[in-house]
Amino acid sequence: MSREQDRTTRYQEGSLTLPGTVMLGTGVMIGAGIFALTGQMAQMTGALFPLAFLAAAVIVSFSAYSYIKISNAWPSAGGIGMYLHKAYGNRLPTAFNALLMYFSMVIAQSFLARTFGSYTMQLFGGDESGRMVPILGVSLILAAFLINLLGNRMIQGVASFIGTLKIGGILIFGVVGVWIADSLSVDFSSPGEAGTMGNFLGATALGILAFKGFTTITNSGSEVIDPKRNVGRAIIISIAACVVIYTLVGFAVASNLSLAEIIETQDYSLAAAARPALGEYAVWFTVVIAMMATAGGILASIFAVSRMLAMLTEMKLVPHRHFGMPGSIQKHTLVYTVVLGLILTAFFDLSRIAALGIVFYLIMDIAIHWGVLRYLRKDVRAKAWVPAMAILLDLLVLGGFVWVKLNTDPFVIGVAAVAMIVIAVAEQIFLKKFQEAGPSGHDESHAHDHH
Repeated sequence: MSREQDRTTRYQEGSLTLPGTVMLGTGVMIGAGIFALTGQMAQMTGALFPLAFLAAAVIVSFSAYSYIKISNAWPSAGGIGMYLHKAYGNRLPTAFNALLMYFSMVIAQSFLARTFGSYTMQLFGGDESGRMVPILGVSLILAAFLINLLGNRMIQGVASFIGTLKIGGILIFGVVGVWIADSLSVDFSSPGEAGTMGNFLGATALGILAFKGFTTITNSGSEVIDPKRNVGRAIIISIAACVVIYTLVGFAVASNLSLAEIIETQDYSLAAAARPALGEYAVWFTVVIAMMATAGGILASIFAVSRMLAMLTEMKLVPHRHFGMPGSIQKHTLVYTVVLGLILTAFFDLSRIAALGIVFYLIMDIAIHWGVLRYLRKDVRAKAWVPAMAILLDLLVLGGFVWVKLNTDPFVIGVAAVAMIVIAVAEQIFLKKFQEAGPSGHDESHAHDHH
C-alpha cells in the first residue's frame, strides 16, 4: 500500500508566489517569442512583423479570458487538462485536446533548446557543421531536468533569478537599439508574396506562440498562493509585460537590420541586430541574455507540462507505464516529457518545430473556448461574446498559417495531420478499453454534466 501511495502525484499548495508565477509565465513567453520567432515572422510577412506581434497580443488577450474565468472557478495543478475535463468529461475531446496541449508544450521546449544552441554558437562564429546546435539544446534540456528534480522552490528561485536578468537585459537591448538607430523607419520592400493578408495571418499565428506561455501559469494552478486571485493576475501581468518588450525589441531589430538580413539570420536575429548597432560586445551581451531566456523558458515549461500529464494520468485519460522507474507518477511524466523533448531537439529544425507547435496549440485553444461557450459559461460567469470572438480569431489565424505552410512546406502540415489522427485513434482505443474494464470512477464528479 505504501508503494501505491508513493506513486501518487504530490502537489505543494501555496508553494508559488505571485512574482514567482509571473516569472514562470514570462520565462516561457519571452524565451520562445523574441529570440527565434522574429526572423520567421519577418520571412512570412515582411517588415510588418512588429505589427504581427501586436495582432497576436490582441488575440491572446481574448483567449486569456476563458483561462482566467475557469482558473478562478477551479484552480488546479492540472491546469488545462482539468479545464477540458470540466467541459467535456471523461471523453475523447478531453484526452485529445489535452494531449495536443501537452505535445505543443514539449515542442516549445525543443524550440527553446535549439534557439539556445543557435545563439550560443554565435560566440564561436556559427555552427557550420550543423551538429553543435542540437547537442547544446539536448544538454540544456538535461540540465533543466536535473533542476526540476530538486522541487518547486528551487525551480521558482532559479526561474525568478534568470527571469529578472533576462527581462532587464532585453529591455536594455530594445531601448538602446531604438535609441541609436538612424530612424524607426522600416524597409517595407518584401520578398515574394510577403505582406499579403494570408502571410500576415500566418505570421500572427507564429506570434501567438510567443505569448502562449501564459498557459504555463494555469498549469501551476493550486500550487499558487491564493490561486483564485493570483492566477488571473499573473496571466494579465505576463501578457502586458511581453507586449511592451516584444514591441520595443521588434522595432529595434527592424531599425538596425534590413529585411533580407533579418531573414538570413532568422535563428539568431537579435544577436545579428546588435552587431551593427553596438559591435561585438553587444553580440556577446545579447547571446548571454538569449541563453538565460531560453534556459529559463525550458525550466518553466518542463515544470508545468509534466504536472499536466500527471493529472491526465490520474484522471485515467491517458495510459501510463512505470517502466520499472521508482517514485511518483509526477516524476515519471517528467521523464517522458524530457525524452520527447530530446528527440525533437535532435531531429527537427526550428521552423518545423514552431509550425507543429502552433497548429496543435490553436486547435486545443479553440476547444477550450468552445467548452466555456457551450458547457461552462454559467458556471464560470463568462460573457458569451468573448470566447466566441476568441474562436473566430483562432480560426482566422490558423487558416492563414495552414494556407502559407501548404504553399511553402506542406510536409509539416502532413506531419501535424497524421500526428493528430494517431492521437485521436489511440486515445479512442484506450478510453474504450478502460470503460469496458470498468473504471473506478476516479474524478467522475469533476466532469461537467452536459450529456
